[in-house]
Amino acid sequence: MDLTSLYGLRLRTDRLELRWPTEDELVELARVADGGVHDPGEMPFVVPWTDGIGEPGFIEAFVDHHMGLRRSWGAEDWSLELGVWAADYPIGVQGLGGRGFAAGWELKSGSWLAQRSHGRGYGTEMRAAILELAFRGLGAQAVTSSVLEGAGASARVSEKLGYVDAGESWVEVRGERQLDRQLRLTRDRWIDRERISVRISGLEACIPLFGLNGPPDPWVPSC
Repeated sequence: MDLTSLYGLRLRTDRLELRWPTEDELVELARVADGGVHDPGEMPFVVPWTDGIGEPGFIEAFVDHHMGLRRSWGAEDWSLELGVWAADYPIGVQGLGGRGFAAGWELKSGSWLAQRSHGRGYGTEMRAAILELAFRGLGAQAVTSSVLEGAGASARVSEKLGYVDAGESWVEVRGERQLDRQLRLTRDRWIDRERISVRISGLEACIPLFGLNGPPDPWVPSC
């Protein structure tokens, strides 16, 4: 599948730009991650990929993971991983995934942010940008996320943006059982919220890649 149109997709807020990274930019993002994503004693991810930080081959494994997602992209099962830039400097990745999206109209979000960029509101801003893409750009009816018990920063971002609890399950992380909270945000709750300005460009050419026949009906302008 030809994914080149995704290189033209842009989400812009007052402080951030989210875009599909080139392979060279994936290397840059890998180096940012290698500088630290969270405290080593914590693990906010079900798949503990950050355990490889500082190890030989981490950069290559990071890039290969992202390239693998591109090779496996299908209209019925896709994972959009957008790099996040603040003042032209890469600070993290914001993802949005869809499996059977055109049938269920539900997407899932996930992200990471460089530890040195924590505490500035970037996590909330980049998630808000991807939610605008999901709801306003793609016509999603709901977006889900999950947060491991103890991952307070991620939970606070979700709660601030209006997600509500949607169940929980036990998962194994680093060989130990941990509680994984499922969170869900509906289109109606998002529309009713005060939202930041998010400018979306280059989406029209990408619409078929998300399993859609055309852009969704307009609903409300971005604030």
